[in-house]
Amino acid sequence: MPDMSPHFRIAPSILSADFARLGEEVRAVIHAGADVIHFDVMDNHYVPNLTIGPMVCAALKPHAKRADGTPIPIDVHLMVKPVDRIVPDFAQAGANIISFHPEASDHVDRTLGLIREQGCKAGLVFNPVTPLSYLDYVMDKVDLILIMSVNPGFGGQKFIPEALTKLREAKRRIQDSGRDIWLEVDGGVRTDNIAAIAEAGADTLVAGSAIFGPGDYAATISAMRAELAKVKR
Repeated sequence: MPDMSPHFRIAPSILSADFARLGEEVRAVIHAGADVIHFDVMDNHYVPNLTIGPMVCAALKPHAKRADGTPIPIDVHLMVKPVDRIVPDFAQAGANIISFHPEASDHVDRTLGLIREQGCKAGLVFNPVTPLSYLDYVMDKVDLILIMSVNPGFGGQKFIPEALTKLREAKRRIQDSGRDIWLEVDGGVRTDNIAAIAEAGADTLVAGSAIFGPGDYAATISAMRAELAKVKR
């Protein structure tokens, strides 16, 4: 299971990787210093795009480890509706964390329980317009809160500044709960804004095009870590 202790984690999103050589790309970003592999699943129903499924997750699982064999968590973000049917498939495929959107579940509490029953950490995802009030009844079952700082569906979008306010509120809720919950952000995360995002409360930072676009993964991740080192929490 993934380490859920508090520190900054950089999670490259393979949505922006070269799909013709995904295994190689996963190994490359891990070698460059990635902490988590973010795996975006879209169904062309809940969001207007179609990406990858459990078989790809299973194929990448052997590649998700450091040179010494230490496994790297696979963080599966389900942008699908309905969601319950596909959860066991991803758990069996090797996902460590599975998160979903409350709008995609008829019973949020039940879906969170299903994910945990499968041996995975459970996450709840909030679109820019989705209120955090969904957490009022399920905070005891959430291991990860993912704040979308773009509207889901496509990579390469610009960060929505209002997400910083939602991050601060989510961080307050986590502190009040007294639980060890990751606070993740996804969308438009780049070297020039990663510090501000972390200062707002995020500890897990998903970046796709910002890492895979320039080509030098190690240089980009190193630059991100240098910015994170300036953050005072």
